Amino acid sequence: MLGEERASATRIRLLRDVGMLFESADVGWLLSERGAATSPSLDELYRGLVRALTDLAALPPCETDSGDLPASAYARVPDVAREVCDVLRVLLGRLAGAEAQAASSPASARAVVRALAAPLCVFAATHVQEQPWSSPESRSAASQLLEAAVRASGSVSVAEFLCGGTPSGEQPGALSAVLRLLRPQMTKESWKRNQATKFVFSWILTRVGRPWLADHLDHVFASSLLISDDYRTENKVLGVKCLQHIVVNVPAADLRQYNRAQVLYHALYNHLYTPEAQLVEVVLPCLLDLLSVLEKPCGSTEMTRRTNRYDQVLRLVLTHMEMEYKLALRRVYARNLAVFAHRMGVVMIRHLKRLERVIVGYLEVSDSPGEQSRLSILDVLEVVLQNTWPRVQSRLGALVRALLKLMCDVTADSGLCSPVAREELLDKATRCLLLLDRYSEGQIRA
Repeated sequence: MLGEERASATRIRLLRDVGMLFESADVGWLLSERGAATSPSLDELYRGLVRALTDLAALPPCETDSGDLPASAYARVPDVAREVCDVLRVLLGRLAGAEAQAASSPASARAVVRALAAPLCVFAATHVQEQPWSSPESRSAASQLLEAAVRASGSVSVAEFLCGGTPSGEQPGALSAVLRLLRPQMTKESWKRNQATKFVFSWILTRVGRPWLADHLDHVFASSLLISDDYRTENKVLGVKCLQHIVVNVPAADLRQYNRAQVLYHALYNHLYTPEAQLVEVVLPCLLDLLSVLEKPCGSTEMTRRTNRYDQVLRLVLTHMEMEYKLALRRVYARNLAVFAHRMGVVMIRHLKRLERVIVGYLEVSDSPGEQSRLSILDVLEVVLQNTWPRVQSRLGALVRALLKLMCDVTADSGLCSPVAREELLDKATRCLLLLDRYSEGQIRA
């Protein structure tokens, strides 16, 4: 323990000396080429220097299958990372200043900045996030380093720094180099050895949108699938979030090419069998976005009346909803069923019998004080009534009884739910009763 503390203190002193050297050195010396023909180029020298500096704050490797280490294993990383960020920020400041000085070598400085963009971005992304290996001070230093890298590249945002100024590629960004740097760490055998790798990949990915992401689809798609296929729920959630970002930001034609969308559909569909609320909560919205890629809109006049993947997913969701007793999962299912109802519209009539059972069952069970599942299921009922009203007549009695029972329960027991939830429940239940009365030609009032 004492030896580790001394080593950490030695590293910090060394880093401060290097920072003072960069601050006081002449710009011409910093950018001077070595005379020997066998000497590495200037950008190679600086890449090696940055690699050596960032290795001082490298995370300890994880040898276990979980991919996690205890927080105590990272106790000395934040202090060293903060010093490394400060040193690299000073270096970037000197290089950026050299570009503005005609007497110096702006072309050399620009080439060095471009060569350092990828490793600096990966290092900053590692320490800018709130994780066990970071502290408020190291996160602040990493954020400042990232801002310095963005400014030095002539960009105005992280997205422009990664993607470039224009989609045509006239001003290429650092994304290709960043993904090349991450590729050896994102293999099936190595991605768990460094706990930060998956978070860095996700952080980079979610800052790249249309149309740039499509050019890197092969790499980001495979890496996201790899993370989502892990046995740990938190990794599945992170992987699915990455996949949804890809689905939203890549053209549908590219996703359908080589059956990528079909592969993704099967992977997400299988996740629905995992009874974890936090996973189902991200899988269902991702599936809905993907279904719009695989299937025509449900309201399309060209759409055949054959069942498709919308029906397949909805059948499975309704099956799980009928049997589910955990309140957290019931809330997730009810909230996303409302989105399904809006998306599918009149096609919901195929599933009306099972929908009735689910709606009545969810109206009977309270999840106070917020009553989220009941409120969501009332939204579902309203959309279903608006789209399937010709078939409502045969189900009128069961739905009216369920709604009236709900209103009586909520009114009789003032402590059952919060005042705001009670008012919203009564309002939505009343709207559903009015719809039922209208579509039944006044039978309820009669």
